[in-house]
Amino acid sequence: MSNVSIIGLGNMAQAIGARAIEGGNTVEVVGRDAGKAEEVAAALGGGATAGTFGTTPAGDLVVLAVPHAGGVPVVTQYGDALAGKVVIDISNTFAGPGDAVLVTRPGSSGAQEIAEAAPASTHVVKAFNTVFGHVLARGGPLDVVLAGDDAGAKASVSAFVESLGLRPRDAGGLEMAHWLEGAGLLLMGLARNGTGFDVALGVTVFE
Repeated sequence: MSNVSIIGLGNMAQAIGARAIEGGNTVEVVGRDAGKAEEVAAALGGGATAGTFGTTPAGDLVVLAVPHAGGVPVVTQYGDALAGKVVIDISNTFAGPGDAVLVTRPGSSGAQEIAEAAPASTHVVKAFNTVFGHVLARGGPLDVVLAGDDAGAKASVSAFVESLGLRPRDAGGLEMAHWLEGAGLLLMGLARNGTGFDVALGVTVFE
């Protein structure tokens, strides 16, 4: 099982944290609001702890569960505290629920921007952005598409995903994060135009 730190206190952070605890992982919850972090950790149970924002995360895997606009500033503030860690960027990069435009520069992605801001020894993996938090919290098997440049980091993230009862789907190098963030926008479009928000993107493998 994995030792995981989750930076962020929102619905997605709590959904991942809950499934991580159920999967037998060690979970640290971190947020700027220390009191709320302690509340979230207590609600998760299972030995979850509250960490101190800005200090070296306890986990080898660090789930960056903050909005896109906050990703680079958080990573910059942490600096060398993230050296050697695997950072999982779960953010989407569209401007708003009704906006069909990604805010990153053409050909780039939020995950790549985070990788540029992180220490050289930090490995960034894009994952979880194509799953709604409330759908993740409901349980059941779902596909988690991920992308990253380091094979070892992706293997660690894949093992973590499997511990949550989910199916990891490797899309390739971190350059694919741009398309995963586009898929997040596609998911939002489907949800707003007929399918509703109780939906998830998945991969069917034909034998």
